[in-house]
Amino acid sequence: MIFHKFWSAFMAQLNKVANLFWEADPIAQMKYEYDRSVAELKEGRGGLEQYRGLVERVSRQVAANKSHAQKLEAETKAYLKAGDRTTAAKFALELQKAKEELAANDQQLQLHETAYGNSLKKIQHANEKLIELRDKIQKYDAELKMSAAEAEIAKLSETFNVNLTTDFGEIESIIQQKIDQNRGRVRVAADLSRQGIADIEAEDRMRAQLAEDALTNFEVELGLKSPETTPVAQTTKDLGPATEKAVEKQTS
Repeated sequence: MIFHKFWSAFMAQLNKVANLFWEADPIAQMKYEYDRSVAELKEGRGGLEQYRGLVERVSRQVAANKSHAQKLEAETKAYLKAGDRTTAAKFALELQKAKEELAANDQQLQLHETAYGNSLKKIQHANEKLIELRDKIQKYDAELKMSAAEAEIAKLSETFNVNLTTDFGEIESIIQQKIDQNRGRVRVAADLSRQGIADIEAEDRMRAQLAEDALTNFEVELGLKSPETTPVAQTTKDLGPATEKAVEKQTS
């Protein structure tokens, strides 16, 4: 009886110490449980992969049994048609054994497939729960830090009467000034990047018109169009002065 009381008192104190550590950093405890569960899930996945290897071997054996049985059946029919009943009987006996082996292996394969499917569902379910737990840990961690910050701010607001308007206004002005400077750099870079774009676009229109003229000439050569009905291509229309010179150079 006395030993039982001592043991109960010792366990109560030990539980008290454990609760102190537990309450000191609950997020760390949750992360520890999460990491431990992830490690167990990885181990279970490794076992499932090994079991799938067994299922694949049995499946390959069943396929080999089916192929062997089909071969024996074909040979039995061939000897039977040839009138060689003695040889046909030997192959028929082997065929019977092959079918029995096939049935046994196929039954074993079905059992393995069922067991694998059940284990796969359990691991997938555990993985979904771990994802939920991870998101919950992140949510609690953020809320705990935010509530701690709010508590500190509330404590400061009760202790000090600090006028933050002037300091924050000056800081906001500096930040806005930097933002305006950055936007100014972006606008200048964008304006400078437009230089030469008009010439490039005009050259692209000139090339497209030249291609259209070449196609029209080719259609005239093939007799698809007649020169009389073919309108004169306005090559230099709306292409700009620079491209007009280029078109004249190409046509000459």
